Amino acid sequence: MLKAEHLNKYFYEPEKFQVLRDITFAVNKGEFVALVGKSGSGKSTLLYLLSTLDTDYEGTIFIHDQQVTGLSQNALAAFRNENIGFVFQFHFLLPEFTALENVMLPALKLGQFSRSQIEEHAMEKLRQMDMHGFARKLSGKLSGGQQQRVAIARALINDPILIMADEPTGNLDTTNSGIVFDILRGLSSKGITIITVTHDTDFARRADRMIELVDGRLDGHQ
Repeated sequence: MLKAEHLNKYFYEPEKFQVLRDITFAVNKGEFVALVGKSGSGKSTLLYLLSTLDTDYEGTIFIHDQQVTGLSQNALAAFRNENIGFVFQFHFLLPEFTALENVMLPALKLGQFSRSQIEEHAMEKLRQMDMHGFARKLSGKLSGGQQQRVAIARALINDPILIMADEPTGNLDTTNSGIVFDILRGLSSKGITIITVTHDTDFARRADRMIELVDGRLDGHQ
């Protein structure tokens, strides 16, 4: 599903610094992978490279047998919207929009279906998250755990093959962290590939595989 070959990444401010060093690994379809490491190890930087949000790197990234390295920004934006779902520590929901409207947004942007079809599909995704009862509620009025479940429904609206998650349980209590883990585990069992950065050791241990970064390098044999 995803292959990274010899990735190197530099930051240039305040001076040149190599943050990722010769990263090579592959992730299979439906695999649930946790990227772990201390703060500053490069794991979030790596996630942003893999998700095509950052294109300033050396090396090559393939997703679903397509080389994404070297594609134009417009081509990458279209590829992301169709193939990759994003879940962040901060859910980035629009508080003045309902849960349903937030979930619909990426599909409206993709523009492949009518508004009524998208609304029906969005309700189905909210139902998957057990959030359909809150569809018409403003997202700003939901609890943190509820907002994160809406954010996952939004990530799923275009039926992505890959979910990229950056600290998806970082702002959640133990109960809600467990709910989010179970949701992601369920998605991977349906063939969706999950790559998540996490500081939560219990969460990481329950994934299919942990990939640890130490000072910008893969730790040992991954």
